[in-house]
Amino acid sequence: MTSIALSLPDANATRKLGNVLGRSLPAGTVLLLEGNLGSGKTTLVQGIGEGLGIVEAIASPTFTLVNEYLEGRIPLYHLDLYRLQPSEVAALYLESYWDGIENPLGIVAIEWAERLEQRPSDYLQIRLTGAETSDRQVYLEGIGQPPIKLSELLAMYEPI
Repeated sequence: MTSIALSLPDANATRKLGNVLGRSLPAGTVLLLEGNLGSGKTTLVQGIGEGLGIVEAIASPTFTLVNEYLEGRIPLYHLDLYRLQPSEVAALYLESYWDGIENPLGIVAIEWAERLEQRPSDYLQIRLTGAETSDRQVYLEGIGQPPIKLSELLAMYEPI
């Protein structure tokens, strides 16, 4: 199974899915997150942080571009490209977060990933639809050699 769709009835379900991802994904995982404002991208990353054992509050890095959380099971690098044009993104050399050369390997979660011109060869594409106050849908697709079989993820996630 290379893609799945799930219904997320509320923010708690979105956070719970993130928690499952945080507990199960290995170092070197890249998550490319897409969705409108309020669709749950940051809520999902907050759940990932919980699953990794990160106790620090996770906030959207809209103005800082990158937040690094190093105290969990593995590092979490949370990036937000909302305010950037694709040409500006290329100048950031984001590959340093997923190639393991300049930073310890961890989970790289990139919000507004549609602004990326260069993508890694292997990643998990996560597209969220809906709004904070209504039912959401999440579509997960493994690209290349995804870090986890989506059928295994589906077995670990029990909707609320």
